[in-house]
Amino acid sequence: MDTVLLLALVSSMIRATTPLLFAALGGLFSERSGVVNIALEGIILFGALAAAVTAQLIEAPHLRESLSARVWYAPWLGVLAAMVVGGIIGWIHAVVSIRYKADQIISGTAINLMGVGIPAVILSGLYNNTATSTPIRNRLPTWEFLGIDGLAFSPLVYLAFILVPITWFVVFRTPFGLRLRSVGEHPEAADSLGVNVFRMRYVGVVLSGVLAGLAGAYLSIGNVNQFVSEMSGGRGFIALAALIFGKWHPIGVFGATLLFGAFQATEVLLGGGRILPPTLVQSLPYVLTMIVLAGFVGRSIAPKASGKPFEK
Repeated sequence: MDTVLLLALVSSMIRATTPLLFAALGGLFSERSGVVNIALEGIILFGALAAAVTAQLIEAPHLRESLSARVWYAPWLGVLAAMVVGGIIGWIHAVVSIRYKADQIISGTAINLMGVGIPAVILSGLYNNTATSTPIRNRLPTWEFLGIDGLAFSPLVYLAFILVPITWFVVFRTPFGLRLRSVGEHPEAADSLGVNVFRMRYVGVVLSGVLAGLAGAYLSIGNVNQFVSEMSGGRGFIALAALIFGKWHPIGVFGATLLFGAFQATEVLLGGGRILPPTLVQSLPYVLTMIVLAGFVGRSIAPKASGKPFEK
């Protein structure tokens, strides 16, 4: 029984960590380039909606012909749609913040608000309700980890964890990463050396949108099988806290998201009212977020030019 409980807790922790890790790594690219992206919450919602609706609309004609139809490629196209939509929303935030030099916090807040309102309008037009999409029959498959029974995850889980060393290598061991970090620390110096500050910042913010879109796709078609209104549940903000906790470093972000994921997974052990009230258990990740943002873990120094528009 102890082994079963441990496997359930580990499985739950990994699933809870996955969307946080996608979003936090996305935020890392954006903030390392000098643009604060608090729009992660809204982008997650847009990505989740795009993935679920795309997959459902693709498989719908086949299911009308046969209820047992296996449209294996529908969820994969849903993932692609989530990445594209996430990238587009990230690009919008980049245009507003970089080209028009608007306040980045206000721009991100506006996107978060649209992430609540626009999906409701789309759902109303497609499904005659403002809360959920039609469930899909063919969600993303699950792959067993090392053949261990009870540890089977969506391919997006493996992708999220693989992206940690890839992100570290790209940011700290490639010319692209050097330019990205330079425009986030000393954009004037980078510009004097011929680095296109605007282009690098656009790339960083769009990449953050793509990764946050993947977080949304995992929530809607990797973990469940439909879009539910506000299903992000504050994960975009928790990802930002993990980014600060991890000191804008991929390895630190990985550890921070694992910690937040572990707190979310405690519902498996403490939930159901057996030990603590479920409401108290569900609030633990958010309490931890507030503690982190209040500076309990020590002072984290953001990239020097983060949040500051660049004047050529």
